[in-house]
Amino acid sequence: MIPATLQGRRDFIVANTRLQRPPHVAEIELHLADEITPIWKLTEEALEAIGLPPPFWAFAWAGGQALARYLIDNPETVAGQRVVDFAAGSGMVGIAAMKAGAADVLCADIDLFCEAAVAANAAVNGVACGFTSENLLDAPAPAWADVILAGDICYEKPLAERVLAWLAAARAAGATVLIGDPGRSYFPRTGLTRLAEYQVPTTRELEDMAVKKTAVWALP
Repeated sequence: MIPATLQGRRDFIVANTRLQRPPHVAEIELHLADEITPIWKLTEEALEAIGLPPPFWAFAWAGGQALARYLIDNPETVAGQRVVDFAAGSGMVGIAAMKAGAADVLCADIDLFCEAAVAANAAVNGVACGFTSENLLDAPAPAWADVILAGDICYEKPLAERVLAWLAAARAAGATVLIGDPGRSYFPRTGLTRLAEYQVPTTRELEDMAVKKTAVWALP
């Protein structure tokens, strides 16, 4: 059983991943799972038995890679801004924002393992990111947030609808909202502005193809 502490979760992450550079964002180094690592083959029941939620934080998802790439290539998007990395996972997007000159970044994810992953990954990259496990969808977006970043949020219909409504309200309140998405089933086909498109290498164990056409979108 994994100790239910920040240090226990961090020790588990370090022991069961290795430092790798995502193929589309080589400027960033992350603790990521190897596909051959047995722990990632376990069923949800087996994961629950050792106290591990499905480890979404252990992979560099295509939408996040595209969003991170965009920020590094277009640092003016976040330079000097206060940023929220929503559903942060590994913290890759938040780390990219800090590298691009953001004033500060709050990574938000309801999985406590993400707190440990973000801390470990930020340290490796020489930046600092805040973290919250509060479900930000339960209230309006933080009023202080200048920019809200969200990668790979549209893989499940009810959640996608809720997140997109929350992001739209944040945009209406004045925040810049950017979304990275590789054509997930529940991503809206209209009403957004495409800023960039990339061919992002992925893994067939996670995705339906080895390279995913992935775009970065802004809420107008």
